[in-house]
Amino acid sequence: MAIADLYTSGEHRRNLAHFASLATLAAVDGEISTEEKGMLDRFATKLDITEAEYKEVMKKENKYPIVPPHDSEKRLERLYDLFRIIFSDHLIDDEEMVLLKKYAIGLGFSGDKADKIIEKSVAIFSGRIDFDDYIYLLKA
Repeated sequence: MAIADLYTSGEHRRNLAHFASLATLAAVDGEISTEEKGMLDRFATKLDITEAEYKEVMKKENKYPIVPPHDSEKRLERLYDLFRIIFSDHLIDDEEMVLLKKYAIGLGFSGDKADKIIEKSVAIFSGRIDFDDYIYLLKA
């Protein structure tokens, strides 16, 4: 097996974990609305989630908690990954903004800190930067 194959499968596992966390957030109020379902469908496409994986994640008995890393840089990396997913179509809508805030809080950021990080990140992601620059700008 080539190293590229290992990276792809690891990347896919991370994408699946992100999708599962997003689905759990969408269902946190007990039901997934039509708008939330549409957004999850878009994320599934962006993350290359298979139909079988989608169905498994969406089962009511499957709830995948966000397990926040203890390291703030790792939390920022997860948020960075979500921003990359959201901005893959170069757009961010209101539902995605709500989801971002829920995700940031789920990762352990306070509401105020989440708002600041999201505001800076949206400005940053309107252009293209790499993760090291992202970390530098958010810590500034």
